[in-house]
Amino acid sequence: MLSISPKTASPQIASVIADPLALYIHWPFCVSKCPYCDFNSHVRDRVDTQEWRTALLADLAHEAALTPGRRIASIFFGGGTPSLMPPEIVADLIAAAERLWGLTDDVEITLEANPNSVEAARFGDIAAAGVNRVSLGLQALDSDALHFLGRAHDVDEGLAALDVAQSVFGRVSFDLIYARPGQGEEAWARELDRALSFGTGHLSLYQLTIEPGTRFATLAAQGKLVPADPDHAADLYELTQARTGAAGIPAYEISNHARKGQQSRHNLTYWRYGDYLGIGPGAHGRRGKQATLRHRKPENWLAALARNGHGLQSEEPLGAQDQAREALLMGLRLGEGINLARIAAASGVPLAQLVNREAAGRLEALGLLIQERERLRVAPAGMLLLDAILPQIVAI
Repeated sequence: MLSISPKTASPQIASVIADPLALYIHWPFCVSKCPYCDFNSHVRDRVDTQEWRTALLADLAHEAALTPGRRIASIFFGGGTPSLMPPEIVADLIAAAERLWGLTDDVEITLEANPNSVEAARFGDIAAAGVNRVSLGLQALDSDALHFLGRAHDVDEGLAALDVAQSVFGRVSFDLIYARPGQGEEAWARELDRALSFGTGHLSLYQLTIEPGTRFATLAAQGKLVPADPDHAADLYELTQARTGAAGIPAYEISNHARKGQQSRHNLTYWRYGDYLGIGPGAHGRRGKQATLRHRKPENWLAALARNGHGLQSEEPLGAQDQAREALLMGLRLGEGINLARIAAASGVPLAQLVNREAAGRLEALGLLIQERERLRVAPAGMLLLDAILPQIVAI
C-alpha cells in the first residue's frame, strides 16, 4: 500500500490528509432493551470486558493504519450504554487514539450515559479517563412517562445524576422524548421549561417515532399504542422551537439545540459530511470516499476480528453522486444549511446538477427554503416538512 506523508504530498493532497477525523466507538450492551429503541443494543448475561478491550483496541489500530497523517478532533462513545464500560477501558481507548493519530488541542470526547445512581458514581472516573462531555439519556421528566418508555430510573434519580454530571464534566447534554401518546401542549411546555432551567449547554429533543422491529411497533400494530396525531406533534415542535429560542438555546439541527459554542462538534462532522471512523459492532464510517460498516451482532464482530484483525463487514466505494447526495441530505438538517459550491467541488458533481432549482424556487416562495447565492438552507417553518422537501430539491 502506498502511503503519503503530509510533508511530501502535493498541497492539494496534504490538505486532505491533514483534515481532522471524528472517531465513533460503539459499546453495544445494555441492561435492558427500551421499547422505542432500534439502535444496535444487546442484553447479555455476561460480558468479558478484557476480551472487549482487546478487540476494540485492535479495531482502532486497523483504522489508524488506513488514515496516516490525520488527527482526531472528536471521540464519541455511543451504544448501547457506554457508561457501563469500565472507566479504565475508556482511558485505554482514548490513550490509544492519542498514540495512533494524535488529538487536536480542543478535542471533544463525549460519552453517552444512563442517568442512574450506579453509573453516576462512575462519572468522576470517566472524567479522569479523559471524557470532557457527557450526554445523559434522561428521556423524560415525568415518572409515568419514564415507566412507559421502559427506563430504569425515575425523575429524582435522573436529576441527581444530572447534578453529578454538571459538577464533573465541562459540557453536559441530555435527551428528552416528546410527542408521547396523550402528552398535551401545557404538559410539554412545563416539562420543557423545567429542562431549560437546569442550564445545560445542549439539549437533544426528539419526537417519539415508532421504529420497525421495536416493542412499540408491535404494540402499535396491535392497536395498544396510538402515536401522537401529526398535527398535534407539529404544534409541539413549534412550541419547542419558540421556547428553546427564547431561552438562548436555539435549534442548530432539526432535533438538537445548543447555546453559542456548545454544539456537538462530533455530530457536526457527520452533518457537514466530514470523515469519521466507526469501530465496534454495527458502527458506520466514512473514510475518504468509502462507506465502512462493521458486523452488527457482537459475536459476529468478535469472530471477524479474530479472523481478519478487524470487525469490518463491508467497505464500499462512494461515487461522486453518492457523496453529493449524502452531503445534501445530511447538511440540510442543519440550521446553517449547505454550501453548494463546496459540495460540488468536493464530490465532482457539477453545481447545476445538485439541486432542482425550479422546486427550490417554489419552496422559497412559500417561506420553506432560503437561498443565498450558493448557500441553501431549510427555513424554520420548513423543518417540519423536511422529509417532504428533500425529495423535491435533491436532484441526484
